[in-house]
Amino acid sequence: MNTASSTDPSALSPDPHPGEVCITCSDMAVPVTVTALLGDGLAMVDTGAGPGTEEEVSVALVDAGVGDTVLVHAGEAIARVEPPGQIQHGSGSS
Repeated sequence: MNTASSTDPSALSPDPHPGEVCITCSDMAVPVTVTALLGDGLAMVDTGAGPGTEEEVSVALVDAGVGDTVLVHAGEAIARVEPPGQIQHGSGSS
């Protein structure tokens, strides 16, 4: 009797786009800008899709303030994105 798995591991290929979509539902996280903090872990955000495109999302998992850019997935902010010029890379000196 063969007790090996019926799935051949060599048949599985690595994700060609790692980190670009949710591994559970395949949706992407969308960058939005926080326009107002509402309390109770909620905020209004500008989706950037034009006038009237603000949405209410949860920011309970991230430390975000008005003007911050956050990544939102399924109505939940999952990360704050630092502007490119403000990213800190270690404490080494030149």
